Amino acid sequence: MGKVTGFLEIDRQVGKYQPASDRIRHFREFTIPMSDQEVEKQAARCMDCGIPFCHGPTGCPVHNQIPDWNDLVFNNKWEEAIRNLHSTNNFPEFTGRVCPAPCEEACTLNLEDAPVAIKTVEQAIADKAYEMGYIVPQPATTKTNKSVAVIGSGPAGMAAAQQLARAGHDVTVYERETKPGGLLRYGIPDFKMEKNFIDRRVEQMKGEGVTFQCGVNVGVDLKVEDLLAKYDAVLYCGGSETPRNAGIPGVDLHGVHDAMPYLVQQNRRVGRENIDSVGWPSAPILAGGKHVVVVGGGDTASDCVGTAFRQGAVKVSQLDIRPMPPEKEDKLAVWPYWATKMRTSSSQAEGANREFQVATLEFVGEDGVLTGVKCCQVDERRKPIAGTEFIIKADLAFIAIGFQGPFMGGVIADLGDRLTLNTDRRGSTNVVADDKDYKTSVDKFWTAGDVRRGQSLVVWAIREGRQAARAIDEALMGATTLPR
Repeated sequence: MGKVTGFLEIDRQVGKYQPASDRIRHFREFTIPMSDQEVEKQAARCMDCGIPFCHGPTGCPVHNQIPDWNDLVFNNKWEEAIRNLHSTNNFPEFTGRVCPAPCEEACTLNLEDAPVAIKTVEQAIADKAYEMGYIVPQPATTKTNKSVAVIGSGPAGMAAAQQLARAGHDVTVYERETKPGGLLRYGIPDFKMEKNFIDRRVEQMKGEGVTFQCGVNVGVDLKVEDLLAKYDAVLYCGGSETPRNAGIPGVDLHGVHDAMPYLVQQNRRVGRENIDSVGWPSAPILAGGKHVVVVGGGDTASDCVGTAFRQGAVKVSQLDIRPMPPEKEDKLAVWPYWATKMRTSSSQAEGANREFQVATLEFVGEDGVLTGVKCCQVDERRKPIAGTEFIIKADLAFIAIGFQGPFMGGVIADLGDRLTLNTDRRGSTNVVADDKDYKTSVDKFWTAGDVRRGQSLVVWAIREGRQAARAIDEALMGATTLPR
């Protein structure tokens, strides 16, 4: 813990944002960093709560030892803090920026609506470690003469590759896109996480012996069977990228798009890359001067909102079929679990018009071009209420209602019936493997991340990548020292 009486003496504080009028003019991160002294004070608020729910099963999926590194930061032991943090999380600078922080929801101080600023402290530890030169390559001292191929360089693939390389294996990562990072790079806007953080980790991993082969679409450019023949193990971390089918009439109108192609294009522009991308439409999608409607209420929808404002949209409306949640949850009913309550993202706070308990009935247009979105109000069972129909003007509409599994082409199509798939309760098609050994129905072939568990958080992907690396190391060597 930090200071014994810290939670009584110090108020919760997190980094402030640039004003919306300023930040929508660029795609850079806009959180104003706190000073070391301010971060140390926030770490001091960590209390001796007895049972730290923050890093238990209800809080942090990678089981970050949050009270431990809060105490280290409070005592100005930043190098020890990053060592502790790295023992459970390969990329705290990623999670400190884009994780929704279920750890803070599970914090005991959240019973008073003032949880420890865990996410802020985590990001500060990682950023301070880079500033002080604490993050350097950690190559294995001995090699195993075993080789592993990792398909996909998102957070699961990167975490697994780093763990396996540190265990002494020769690791090659195959990535379909032109740069590593997966949807961390191409799906998450730069205003939430700039991509130099990925580049720094890639350089560290190269120094640890990891080889990156980008621009290789496994299953199309390179057969999976060839990888299975060449390597002792193959790990598939392809992510969940197939957009969920909305079933809304008018989706073929010009101006209606799935969310991810839009976000991928803009990230490629910011990264000074060609907008053409394998598996995504290449015709330019731009919101400048347009009325934009975003269908969906999650993080991807919010990212579309923020991107549209930065491109110069005239108006952005966001439609959510769910009822407006309460401003404050019943703590005794839900704590320490993630609560359903009114949350406003930084993008929504930039001026989005949010409509709750509204269903999207149809995209309407003239001469094949989108002109509006027909909606109606729904009841508690999400059934349309007769007579409540209305039309929102729209020149551009994005469908952001989630993903239903990995691309069915590439790896999955190449392996065919040999690879067992299933459909989960959300209707997502996933590769079958348990969360103990991560082995699939194909010999020498493992899987981890969203391709196995369905659409989820970055922190879950990191956890699965680490656990899969341990399972592979144990299978290849008969024993393992990698943490689970």
